[in-house]
Amino acid sequence: MNSLVPILSTKVLSPTQRETLENAYFSVIEADFIATKNQNFELTEINSNLIFTSQNAAQSVLLHPKCQELKSKNVFCVGIKTKALLKENGFNVIVYVDYAADLAEIITLIYANESYTFFSGNLRKETLPKALKEAKIKFNEIHVYETSLTPKKIKDAIEAILFFSPSGVESYLMENKLFALLFTTLCFLVLLNGSNFLDGINTLVCGYYILVILAILYVGHYNKINYIFN
Repeated sequence: MNSLVPILSTKVLSPTQRETLENAYFSVIEADFIATKNQNFELTEINSNLIFTSQNAAQSVLLHPKCQELKSKNVFCVGIKTKALLKENGFNVIVYVDYAADLAEIITLIYANESYTFFSGNLRKETLPKALKEAKIKFNEIHVYETSLTPKKIKDAIEAILFFSPSGVESYLMENKLFALLFTTLCFLVLLNGSNFLDGINTLVCGYYILVILAILYVGHYNKINYIFN
């Protein structure tokens, strides 16, 4: 009988995601190490075009009473799920890309004469705002949601960790140490950056992320090679 490999997920998984791991002989421990909440904000001084780099930002804006007034404007966004959510709710998405850096390049090279309002969270990356400032493009930024750390002490023995955002890593390290899993963490962070750019928000593209980790751990476990942790 195959022994179960204990794995920690730093966010609560969907039933399908959890089942995928359990069917591959993983024992899943899960907890939310970050939390997001919508912020109150005013829709004032809105420029000609809108920018969304996360699904959280889109969801927050969709809840605003004056959201309908924004639907006449063109939208630039990062992440296929962000694009789908906005289009489903009547927004005109004219540019969609997988990476914030690509969006910055498109705007600065092709749409530099336009003006923008960027809807963001408190922990957003500097990639896009920095590029717009350097290109002297007119834009303003409205923070519409907040990400907070919710660290937890994990006492169970684990052999792998699923991280979905840099904030999740920071939260985990506040209460736990990663000496034995340092190399694993670094590898997961590389995947994490790709995941975030692909979907425009922390915690998305979970299916892709889990499959990659499953492939690595599955091969190592069944060949009796602990090459991830040694």
